Amino acid sequence: MKNLSQLSRYALLTTLVASLAACSVLESDKIDYKSAGKAPTLEVPPDLSQLSRDNRYAVPGGAVSANSYQTGIANAPGVPTAVANIGDVRMERAGTQRWIVINRTPDQLWEPVKDFWQESGFLLTTEQRNLGIMETDWAENRAKLPQDIIRGTLGKLVDSVYSTGELDRFRTRIERTTNGTEIFISHRGMQEVYNNSRQDQTVWQPRPSDPELETEFLRRLMVKLGVSQEQSKILAATSAPAKTATIASVGNQPVVQISEGFERAWRRVGLALDRTGFTVEDRDRSAGIYYVRYVTPNPDKKEEGFFGKLFSSSSKDEKPIKFRILVKSQGESTTVSVQNEAGAPETSANAQRIVKVIADDLK
Repeated sequence: MKNLSQLSRYALLTTLVASLAACSVLESDKIDYKSAGKAPTLEVPPDLSQLSRDNRYAVPGGAVSANSYQTGIANAPGVPTAVANIGDVRMERAGTQRWIVINRTPDQLWEPVKDFWQESGFLLTTEQRNLGIMETDWAENRAKLPQDIIRGTLGKLVDSVYSTGELDRFRTRIERTTNGTEIFISHRGMQEVYNNSRQDQTVWQPRPSDPELETEFLRRLMVKLGVSQEQSKILAATSAPAKTATIASVGNQPVVQISEGFERAWRRVGLALDRTGFTVEDRDRSAGIYYVRYVTPNPDKKEEGFFGKLFSSSSKDEKPIKFRILVKSQGESTTVSVQNEAGAPETSANAQRIVKVIADDLK
């Protein structure tokens, strides 16, 4: 009876805390990732080797406003409309997509970028220096939990009961250019939802990428690379309209047509692939080819989801289907098409779906 009484009191406390906290205002403009030791193990595809994790650690970071850069800068004088730069760093934007351009080599930037994610409270589950790709674990933004007197008083007890029901992962791509380096940060999100009418079981499913989170982490990375807080806010405030991206058919093959030249189209397509869950295994900028495969983003692996079923084999012993994404330009017009692993034009339903996913992100 004593144990039952303790369980009853704990259940009552949990219900009371949840009820009171539901009335509080969530501080959704904060960032506070505490992911060390909580992340699901990264499932390594059979065609890639597991990387050593001996040197991976996470340094907890404080809660910082994610939207603070918007405060007081809307009317900042002298802010360019498309590109702004300070010293050897500048930020470019096309629609909701942003990236950093910096006059340093990838070798000079790899360790500072790696330190940046660890200092932000993340573990790195992927480090492929030869491809310039690093990826964080799935982490929960704990600052989205209620910041009220109940949580402040009960502390760890509340944190053990509460969950935001959302997870975030960030991929960083560091790409060498003729004059330096471009850095892209893409966000992928998951949310926990009920999967039956009784609401007693949940599954994780993808949620849309968050361009504001991408921008905020790019801004913070610029500070890590030597730009002041105020300067980074100005750079993040620059804007430029995105060029149109439409779906068309060329020779019975579905394609995406972008009204931009190769350089910007190449960057935007690469960021779109990162955002939408494709793994870029290799790329050949001179040939305009991304070598990709799709990995389902579900962190608990209980539900494959639409893309997992589409792009992964039904047998665990078989490799997922691979594709080539061809970016081909003529003047200020670019066509993006899908090829199979051998380089032949892909006209299947898979190609149509891939083209739509890319086009939707480029809009």
